[in-house]
Amino acid sequence: MKFRHLRHIRIWIAIIFFMLTAFLFLDFRGSGVRAVAGEVLFLQFVPSLVKFLDNAAAGAAGFIAVLVLTILFGRIYCSTVCPLGTLQDIISRFAPGGTLSPKKMPGNHVAPGGTLSPKKRPKNHGFSWSSLYRLSFCRFSSYRFFFLKPNNFLRYSILFVTALLFLTGSGLMLNLLDPFSSLGRILTNLVRPLVIAVNNLLVPGAEILGTHFLYLVRWPALFPISMAVSILTLILVGLLSARQGRLYCNTVCPVGTFLGLVSKLSIFRIRIDPRACMGCGLCEAVCKAGCIDPGKKSIDVSRCVGCFNCLAVCPAGQALEIENIWMAEKNGPGRGAGNKGVGRRGFIFGLAAGGAVMAAGGTLKTGEAVTAAGGAVKSGEAITAAGGAVKSGEAVTAAGGTLKTGEAITAAGGAIKSGEAITAGGFLKDVTVPQTRPTIIPETKTSPVSPPGSVSTARFSSTCTACQLCVSVCPSRVLVPGFLDYGISGIMQPRMDFRYGHCNYDCTDCLEICPSGAILPLSREEKQRVQVGVAKFILENCVVHTDNTNCGACSEHCPTKAVDMVPYLDMPDRKLMIPKMNPDICVGCGGCEYACPTKPFKAIYVDGNPVHRAVEKPVEKPVEKIIDVSEDFPF
Repeated sequence: MKFRHLRHIRIWIAIIFFMLTAFLFLDFRGSGVRAVAGEVLFLQFVPSLVKFLDNAAAGAAGFIAVLVLTILFGRIYCSTVCPLGTLQDIISRFAPGGTLSPKKMPGNHVAPGGTLSPKKRPKNHGFSWSSLYRLSFCRFSSYRFFFLKPNNFLRYSILFVTALLFLTGSGLMLNLLDPFSSLGRILTNLVRPLVIAVNNLLVPGAEILGTHFLYLVRWPALFPISMAVSILTLILVGLLSARQGRLYCNTVCPVGTFLGLVSKLSIFRIRIDPRACMGCGLCEAVCKAGCIDPGKKSIDVSRCVGCFNCLAVCPAGQALEIENIWMAEKNGPGRGAGNKGVGRRGFIFGLAAGGAVMAAGGTLKTGEAVTAAGGAVKSGEAITAAGGAVKSGEAVTAAGGTLKTGEAITAAGGAIKSGEAITAGGFLKDVTVPQTRPTIIPETKTSPVSPPGSVSTARFSSTCTACQLCVSVCPSRVLVPGFLDYGISGIMQPRMDFRYGHCNYDCTDCLEICPSGAILPLSREEKQRVQVGVAKFILENCVVHTDNTNCGACSEHCPTKAVDMVPYLDMPDRKLMIPKMNPDICVGCGGCEYACPTKPFKAIYVDGNPVHRAVEKPVEKPVEKIIDVSEDFPF
């Protein structure tokens, strides 16, 4: 294997990680791509670090594998695993103003002693649509970069502030600048709505053709703050990438700066041989990190992202090579036979050893949970407010227990009472009940509702990186980006908003996908025993009280029957029933609040629990079957 082929391998690895990450955020059909989520999310540095600090388990040690790889080979994480880094490469690759094929390079670029001076550097040749066909792994067409002096004050200041806030319990800077979370918000808030819009526009045409492969998908709710941050991030990343490749990585990104410090200890690094270098300047022209100084014939290893572009373009062949710097220092200065380089075979063996580090990390099994005190519990155990465990099987499921008709509505299509409507996306619509006048008593919510598995709002806010992956995968759209619900440090962190949906009783999608451990994995039975909030009833807002009409929408949509209808008032022509709350079995799913038809204030709403509790087992009520024996077929 030639060193110049490392660039091709690096590009394919980056494409695979980027595509899988994009599918995780854009897969609105649930096509099964989440089966590889663990492998993709395991190596994301910031989510893995936060998860490890909260629960030091093998499945959360991805950041350690990244550190080991960085010590071995430098910042190859930035050029392969980091999806935002790949996005920068894509923008830089197709940005107008710097593409020039090798055939159009100055004639002296391969001659010994030839230079690519700033005057001879290619000027703006505009954007070429043919570059869409000539992908970066085919051949070079971007000779437009140049050496930049490091802006150490800016990059280290951002890293210092980010680390300081993180150590004091605030993840504000980390949430805003984490590369994985930044790309996640861009995909969730900007790209995903476009994908769904295209899908829904194509549905009528597909139906005309007689195929039902496409189907209508519920439109996602749009949130201005989260969208604005996503747009600003995309603009900043796009402008810096269009100007100088990885300028964002080496000036703004705290992960890139931190890994740059670690890479100063790297064993295998790219080195320029002053004797073999002819000074053509091609390595500088293709260095997207701007870290190659042709005058000093040196490479700033702290800014090198390991893209291997310079190795692939060097006409001298041996002027650039990967060297074992530790052996070189041990053997002394110069380029004797003992420190000429690691060779292709030695480097590949080292790369394979680094890959084994990732494989040895392992992943957490689905269903494993962590108590509020930080201890691990076995799969199948549920989390209580005190950190204790509840044995699996205690909760009544729709399949195991005897439930009333319509108590549990599963994501796969459980039993639904007569009269309940389902939208194209499979979600219950609001029940329409006449309301003569608007409600005047507002809901009094004392705490936001954090997702099941988050244990408490304080823990969730301290471990969530606001990547919004849970928002993307939530089938009922009940998870939405927050603003100041968790305070200034929790901006854009998800919360449950029951105006847009309710938490499906049998759904565990967000519990299985969270990369930072802010939402712990729970089984279906465990999740059904966790109380994230308690429903509260405002009699003065209920249409039964204000309009003397029966409703019962809240009770019909309650999966545990924590909301039950009891006699309220006997009218001449009917008996009125009013909701009655049983907080001991309420899980805070929000089905009652979402179904309540009163406006602008709900007659029933869910107030969040700052610390989640374990609910009691719902009382099983056998279904009464009345048989009319007068019929010919009484069944």
